[in-house]
Amino acid sequence: MPVQTTPIDGLLVVTWDTVRDERGFFKQSYQHGELAQALGREPRLRQGNHSRSQARVLRGFHLEPWDKLIYVPRGLATCVVADVRPASPTFGQTARFLLGDSPGRLDRLFIHSGLANAFYSHTETDYLNDVSEEFDPAGRGGVAWNDPHLNVPWPDAEPILSPADRRQPTLRALFPEHPALNPGR
Repeated sequence: MPVQTTPIDGLLVVTWDTVRDERGFFKQSYQHGELAQALGREPRLRQGNHSRSQARVLRGFHLEPWDKLIYVPRGLATCVVADVRPASPTFGQTARFLLGDSPGRLDRLFIHSGLANAFYSHTETDYLNDVSEEFDPAGRGGVAWNDPHLNVPWPDAEPILSPADRRQPTLRALFPEHPALNPGR
């Protein structure tokens, strides 16, 4: 099946075949029906975004109130999704993927609203994401890329970060009383 669930509810791995011939290739970026079947609801994509990052750039963890279909058509990126929904049974867990355009690599993920995602560019990387709502900066948030509770083994200890990504809070700062962050209490 081209859309597969993961242990984190709302995080889907999307794998559609690439058809290649002497002219080049063809690949679909998404199919509404297959996403709807995997989600158990109709997906709604309202805005498309395209960023290009140079090698060693890390973006995230970004948390927005919308679903995202991520597609990496060019380059190579480590993408990490963190469950930061306080009521979720997988709160604080992460899933890590290598996304890119080389054969055998994943190139798409579907990320449910409420999950945070970050990516590190190993090479110059094009990162496309279609989202379920139009951009509204009021709904954005995030978590520190190097949060000790998430403990992500990023490929670079000193990546290139935006000022906003340098200032993101830790999970403990966001949820100081959460039982998963306070196991002895």
